[in-house]
Amino acid sequence: EVVKVERPGTGDELRRWRLHGGDTSLLFRTLNRNKRSIAIDLRQPAGRDLTLGLAAHSDVVLENFRPGTLERWGLGPDAIRAANPQAVLVRISGYGQTGPYRDRPGFGGVAEAIGGLREVTGYPDRPPTRAGISLADSVAALYAVIGALMALRGNRHEVVDVALYEGIYSLMESLIPD
Repeated sequence: EVVKVERPGTGDELRRWRLHGGDTSLLFRTLNRNKRSIAIDLRQPAGRDLTLGLAAHSDVVLENFRPGTLERWGLGPDAIRAANPQAVLVRISGYGQTGPYRDRPGFGGVAEAIGGLREVTGYPDRPPTRAGISLADSVAALYAVIGALMALRGNRHEVVDVALYEGIYSLMESLIPD
């Protein structure tokens, strides 16, 4: 069972992404099929408590905020571990939880550029182009799942840290160094 936590009022921004009719986009429906959804204000103490209550009954907690956001809300790894010592925390961000760019916002398109994908797409006489799909998001999700599965089989106390740009960089093989 997957429970998606969304912000109150507006929910996930993908709900209205490229909306052609109705009040929920086809993209949102596709990516979130079979998930339960709950609106929680993570910035409020009651929202924090409710979220930790969910974590207490979860095998995996997945988040994709900038590093330090969960900690500011009292929902960091220590709080998750206190609520459920067996829960695996998976963290996806643009540049990872450590390093010089950790505080920068990161999105798939930027990660594709930083990871080198946009350098090898397009035409030599034009600027780099988009690959056509959100490859950074999809690859990071795969690495997140692999990390979560490894942690579930091994040491559940680990935090899985996935950077969007690193997933793309890993696909580049020797293209960037070459």
